[in-house]
Parts: sequence; structure tokens; C-alpha cells
Amino acid sequence: MGTVFSFDVRGGDTEAVRAALDAALASLHRVNEVFSTYREGSQVSRLARGELAVEDCDPEVTEVLALGAEAERVSDGWFSMRYEGRLDPTGIVKGWATERAARLISGVPGVSGVSLNGGGDVQLLGVPGPERPWRVGVSDPLRPGGLAAVVSAAGADELAVATSGTAERGAHIVDPRTGRSAVTDLVAVTVVSPKLTWADCWATAAFAMGSRGALEWLEALPDVEALLITAGDEVRCTGGLAARLG
Repeated sequence: MGTVFSFDVRGGDTEAVRAALDAALASLHRVNEVFSTYREGSQVSRLARGELAVEDCDPEVTEVLALGAEAERVSDGWFSMRYEGRLDPTGIVKGWATERAARLISGVPGVSGVSLNGGGDVQLLGVPGPERPWRVGVSDPLRPGGLAAVVSAAGADELAVATSGTAERGAHIVDPRTGRSAVTDLVAVTVVSPKLTWADCWATAAFAMGSRGALEWLEALPDVEALLITAGDEVRCTGGLAARLG
């Protein structure tokens, strides 16, 4: 997927955790083989060209396409699985794959906590230690090396933090209504919710909307909080975000 994944696993038998890590890594590589739009022979590439039917693909393809369709519905089309008129579910695949890999490891007996960072988007499960919550720093897009906020998972069995913006990869987010790069007043949107699959989708959709529409929409989503930073260095956030900072 062209990105770096890092694992932080607390507790559990060393050999069992190592086996789970190997399985998680294998699952991420398999996702890349199946869903990559850069591989001509991937199932998604063949599906996009009409050479393969959905029912002939791995079951995970059907699962991801259903999740993507739900994201399109909830976002009123601001999240899309199409790029330049072609099927492209990569906007949901990374978050889904990262969350799935984290859950695979968290199922190992004795594991108390898992933090899996997939290219800056993080799925947190359990706790790193007694009376210690996971904490995630949110990079400041306007001040390299600085933090805009620190998100705490205190009191949550699962929490995800996903950011979409232009600081790391430039103008890579597409406005699905024009097919061109999304040009808004935002430089970054960070979404906090239990599942990374959705946090990643909502951050992408919100960035394409712009701050005014995005904030209103995000406020209406259940179990979702968000931090929005504009090019003018304005910080806007959902009403419940403060309870997740610390």
C-alpha cells in the first residue's frame, strides 16, 4: 500500500504474539495484492476492467465494496470509490485493513492492548497497562514537528484516529463532484471514532466538503469527534472532542 505500518502490542505470550504479528503482516500483504490499483493483475484492477465479476473475487472484496457503498450513502457522495470514472476503493481499504489486522492481534490470549499505526492512521484496542490509556499525537499541519492535539483513549475499549489533509502528500484528495483535487479552506481533518474503517472514510469526506459543511455533518454522526484546521490557522472542533483530549 506504499506506506509504513507499526505495531505496539502489550501482554500475551511472546510466541503467540509473534505468530499473530506474522498473520497480520500476511493479511496486509494479501490486501495489497487483491486491492492495489497499481497492479494490473489485482482482483480490483481486473474487476474495474470488467474481466472479473464480484462473485468471483475474494469475499473481502464484497465486504469492502459494501462498506464503501455505505460510506458513500452516509456522506451523501462526498466519499467515493471511483477515480476518473474507474472503480477505486483505496479510500476505504487502508483503514479497513489496519483495523482488521489490529483485531487479529488483540484476540491473542493475554494481550491487553494493541496500537496499530498504518501510515499515520491509528487503531487502538484495549490498554497499554493498568490505569494507562493509549494516547495519540495529532501532527500540526502548519508547524512541522509540532502537535495540534493529543487524543486520549481513556475509558474506551477501542478508538481510532485518522487524519486527511495536504501536509504529508499534497493535494491528493479528490472532490468526487468535480473529479479534480479538492480545493477547500482546510489543511487537515482529524476524526476520532471507535473504528478506523469509518474514521478514515469520514476524514476524507470531510476534507472534500470544506470546514463549514464538514463540521455540521460530523457533529451529526454518532460516536464521532473531529478536529479541523484551516489554511488560515483556525481550529474548529466538534462539541465532544474536548473529552477526548489529554
